[in-house]
Amino acid sequence: MKKQIAVIACLAAGFLISSCNKNDKQQQEAQPNPVSDEVLAQIKANGFSTDNVRKTEDGYLVEGDILLTAEQLSEKVGTPTLRVAESEQYRTNNLVSALPRVIKIKVSNLGPAFIAGADTAIARYNRLGLRITFQRITSGTANITIKGFNQGPSGGYITLGSAGFPTSSGNPYSTIKMNTNQYAYGSNPNVLYVGSVIQHEIGHCIGMRHTDYMDRSYSCGGSAVNEGDGGVGAVHLPGTPTGPDANSWMLACSNGGNRTFNANDIIALNYLYH
Repeated sequence: MKKQIAVIACLAAGFLISSCNKNDKQQQEAQPNPVSDEVLAQIKANGFSTDNVRKTEDGYLVEGDILLTAEQLSEKVGTPTLRVAESEQYRTNNLVSALPRVIKIKVSNLGPAFIAGADTAIARYNRLGLRITFQRITSGTANITIKGFNQGPSGGYITLGSAGFPTSSGNPYSTIKMNTNQYAYGSNPNVLYVGSVIQHEIGHCIGMRHTDYMDRSYSCGGSAVNEGDGGVGAVHLPGTPTGPDANSWMLACSNGGNRTFNANDIIALNYLYH
């Protein structure tokens, strides 16, 4: 989905710094790719995009905001075949188990807007009445820690946040990283905007793929990218639509403001965790 505004914010790729009504082509920065062909093959075999994969200290960042560890890439799992259609709801192979369960979330060394944003995201999930609920704690051991990183724009885009998927033992991914760079949320971050990004990243932590992972142009613009049938890693959730799903909380790119669950998102979450 494209929206012609001065700034487009993307959960996966970040936000477009230049105005959308300019005709100039963006100057992409030439960067060496430290990711081996073997790793790229593993990423593709697991049903993830191999475009713009970045190696990080924790693993490999794919689709802009999803962290895959080397251990996850080496896992051999059998699941229903990946469906490649329009925009639908998809989960990963692993989900959070041992339900009902309270997931404890801690915000570490971030400002008040990020704390309030976390509370906003938590409240939105808890209102759904799922068997998985969330609680923000200020001390003790957390299941998910929200921490900051500072990374400026690259190639005209900036990453807003990132997270990973549940472990094979049924625990949520343990870390959400939120960008504290001035170009990410500005000097006075909007709480609902920050909360929407945290809400999206929590979705990854409990096993949700991007709604439009097979065609990121739907929410991000640019060229349509379809990875084909990877066989694993993206399991369609029954009851979610086979056509484009506007405003889903798991669209790869943000609308630059407040976005929460739509009706199909709630169907997906109820299917998994009710």
